[in-house]
Order: sequence, then C-alpha cells, then structure tokens
Amino acid sequence: MNIILLSGGSGKRLWPLSNDIRSKQFLKLFKKSDGSYESMLQRVYSAIKRVDSDAIVTIATSKNQVSAINNQLGSEVNISIEPCRKDTFPAIALATAYLHDVKNVDLNEAVVVCPVDPYVDDDYFEALNKLCKQAEKDDANLVLMGIEPTYPSEKYGYIVPVDKKDTSEVSMFKEKPKIEKAMSYIKQGALWNGGVFAYKLKYVLGKAHELIDFKDYYDLFAKYETLNKISFDYAVVEKEQKIQVMRFSGKWKDLGTWNTLTEAMEEHIIGKAMLGSNCSNVHIINETNIPMLAMGLENVVISAGPDGILISDKGESSFIKPYVERIIQPTMFAEKSWGSYKVIDITPESMTIKITLNAGTSMNYHSHQKRNEVWVAILGKGKTIVDGMEQPIKAGDIITIEAGCRHTVIAETELQLIEVQLGKDISADDKQTFRLEK
Repeated sequence: MNIILLSGGSGKRLWPLSNDIRSKQFLKLFKKSDGSYESMLQRVYSAIKRVDSDAIVTIATSKNQVSAINNQLGSEVNISIEPCRKDTFPAIALATAYLHDVKNVDLNEAVVVCPVDPYVDDDYFEALNKLCKQAEKDDANLVLMGIEPTYPSEKYGYIVPVDKKDTSEVSMFKEKPKIEKAMSYIKQGALWNGGVFAYKLKYVLGKAHELIDFKDYYDLFAKYETLNKISFDYAVVEKEQKIQVMRFSGKWKDLGTWNTLTEAMEEHIIGKAMLGSNCSNVHIINETNIPMLAMGLENVVISAGPDGILISDKGESSFIKPYVERIIQPTMFAEKSWGSYKVIDITPESMTIKITLNAGTSMNYHSHQKRNEVWVAILGKGKTIVDGMEQPIKAGDIITIEAGCRHTVIAETELQLIEVQLGKDISADDKQTFRLEK
C-alpha cells in the first residue's frame, strides 16, 4: 500500500503548545502502554506499519516541518517537501510526482491520501487498505472514504452516495452547511468528507499535467512557487464523474481544538500539576517545570508551554485563532532532526536558548554574520568544530563563537547546552550552512 500523509497546519488552534513549526500532529499527548507519550504523527505512522508492514509512507509537508518529522520518525521516512504552501492540489500533485519520479512507483499502482492527524483505531487503517484495493479495480478514477456522521456538523463537507451499499457511486457533494442543513443531509444518507481518497498514480499525474505545465517532479518542484493555490476537492474531486465512496463507520475524530483533543486524552493531567477535588472535566497540559494547581473549576483546559499560557472554557477554546494571530514573537520551542531547542529569555540584544542534542546527532556546519554565540555545556559530552578545529566538550565547558565563524556540535551522549546569542539583529534567517569536510 502506498500512502501519502498530508501534514500541514498553521499551529494556531492548539496554542500555546503548537506554533508554525510545531503543528498539532507533533504534540506528544497520547499515552502508550509503556507510560511514554506519542504524537498524532507517531500514532498514525506506527498504526499504518502495524496493519501493513510493507506500506510505503510518504509525508507531504512544508519545509519548516521536516526537522520535526525526522525527529519523531527518523531520517529514513519519505518526505515530499513543498517549497511553500499552495493548498492541497499542488501538494498532492507534487507528492504523486515524487512517488513516480523519485521512488519509481509504477503509474498503475494505487495510492491513498489522508490527513496525518485523525484520531482513529486500527480498523481505520484496515479500511485504508480496502480503499487502496478498490482503487486498483478501475471501477472508478477516485474512491473516497465517507465517514458515517455521529452528529450534524458544520465543520465538514458532505458526500451524498447514490445508495447505502458499502461502496457506492457518488450522487453529489455538499459544502459545509449550517446545522439544519446538515441534519437534512444526514437524513438523505450523506457522509462526512474526511479528505481521504485513493487513485492510481497515472490519474492524478494526468490531471496535474492538464492544469500545470511541467515535465517531471524536479521541474514541478522548481516551478512550485508560481502555482495557483487550489484545493484538491475543487480542482479534481468535484469535477470527476467516475467516482465512488466507501463507507467507514469506525472511530474517527478530528482533534482540531482543545475541546476535541481533551476528549481523546486518557488522563486529565500531563506534566507537573494538581487538580483540587472540586474540579470537574478539567484538563491540564503543562510543558513548563513550574508546578500548577487548579481548584474549583469546571469544563476548563489549562495549557502552558514556552510560547505562552492558555486558560479557557472548553467550549470557547475553538475561537482561539484570531487572538493567537495577534501574538508576535519568535518560535519559542521546536523539535529538530538532532533534538530540540527552547527559548529561555529574550532581550533587545540577546537570546538565551536551551539546546538538547540526541546521542549520535549533530547540527549543520553553519555560521552567522550578525551575532556572536556562547555555548555552555550542562549535560553529556561530545565535540565541537569551530572553523575546522575540533575539541571535546563536556558539562562545564564554555565555547565562544565569533560572528562569521563556521561551527557545529556533535553529541556522543545526550548533550545539553545553554546557548547565548549576542547581537543587535538576531534572526533565524541569519544562517549560512556549509559542507563539513571530513
């Protein structure tokens, strides 16, 4: 089975734990049997491999999420990188071309496309396998998964099938309706459109060549910034005549708000926190090292992390986005392919960051033109390379790096550093990477 997982999101609705780099699919909020936590991305990826160990998974994402994906899934996972955000049709066209031109997947093979962040059980992934096999039959150019509604929702579009068979022709599509309309659609047998579908590679590549002038994946990648923004639904789905829908009646939740996310959490507290005995339906997610106490509250979510603190009635939490858009600050926490960083303090001419490198990893060999840096090692050991000169580093060591110096650090064990950046124009854009000669 070939699967394209769409990994996007602007990181606004689950603030303060999410941001432009760390969207909801990267939040480690779901408890595993060993007591550790995993993210939606890890949960979905491991379930796909559990149902089909030979599945070829490709993640279509923006370039600023690549490091987080590598951090959580490893460096071997296939990634189709969007140079910029252009909506779902260009992203799916690029990922489809990637499968054919880079991974050498045959044009007659089927591929399933689905979001990376649904909250589902293994029967969903078994249904994806069935969806893929249905697309292989050539009975339709597109096979959609229709989710059987559990309530009339304004958040989803609706697919109206011709009949109530497990797999049916599609009669029509309905846009996101008001509640009264949604109720009438459900009475007609309409299904939620969860953005899950399957097709043969040659079909979508053909549609892409109809709408975009390009030769192959590499040419499409080079032209990507010039493409029009358009959704896959508008560009392809709603215009296709030879189309089917397959029913799915298992668990399926879109955990897009704090209210829906807390419904799926197995425990009420993650992190250092306490709830008073008079609290009801309260959830606390605390990523800081500061103790938290909640008393006398009902239907409230409290979330604290490097980017801020949220205290909200659960119902009101779905209206968070316009408020978060007013907050202007650097990303305060991010996962990287080598580990993670957390901003501790910012002044007009300095930024202090805690950096954690995983054992056996290293940063890019890079330089900054507008700032000096000081590294203080606080845990573990490794080595630094500054302008080609190697030296060991361990807890208690201090490394000074002048502006313009090429530098990197390599962790032998888990290595923690306090990095102090000093300069009048500190920016994430002030970085140039180099090849490290061995």
